[in-house]
Amino acid sequence: MTPRDFQRYRPHPWHGLDVGPEPPAIVSAFIEITPFDLIKYEVDKASGYLRVDRPQRTSSLPPSLYGFIPRTYCGARIARLMPGALRGDGDPLDICVLSERPIARAEVMLSARVVGGLPMLDHGEADDKIIAVLLQDLQWGDVREIAELPQTLIDRLRHYFTTYKQLPDGANAISIGDAYGRAHAEQVVVAAMADYEESFGAGASGEDRQGVSSSERN
Repeated sequence: MTPRDFQRYRPHPWHGLDVGPEPPAIVSAFIEITPFDLIKYEVDKASGYLRVDRPQRTSSLPPSLYGFIPRTYCGARIARLMPGALRGDGDPLDICVLSERPIARAEVMLSARVVGGLPMLDHGEADDKIIAVLLQDLQWGDVREIAELPQTLIDRLRHYFTTYKQLPDGANAISIGDAYGRAHAEQVVVAAMADYEESFGAGASGEDRQGVSSSERN
């Protein structure tokens, strides 16, 4: 391999990385937040660098690694998969990844197996949280379905996402339905890939791209 085989410039984590080795079953995840972070970080859509979004509003920490699947987008197809959704949230598809060994740094890539998800509505927008396990993980690597995970882990994820933006005594516009299994989760990934292609693919207009990229993640 010669230097010419490497990209000269860093690829954008959302647009420049691959969706995964075997989507929708095995996907790539770009990690923004670890279970040790008291600050919410997210990828800046213009530059691709990690930026500080806000301090965590509650005392609970993220129960898992948290980031997004590259080259996905939550648009009309994602909204149609979630009852009550008015639209997708206009962001890449979020993913939570379980790992036995603590991974304490963000802004890393990993491969993960999709096992289920949480259907989250945020102010009427579909904001699914895909649940996955780190590929080849010694503890979780053989899990294929969300039902194989301890209920305590699912309860912690549900509690975190239900409360992570809620201020004390504040109204909560977030609701989370029953967790869904691998088959539906893979449908969500496929829909997000198709929404991305429509919004950012070769056929997307410049106006569409500019409007989509200006939205803020939640």
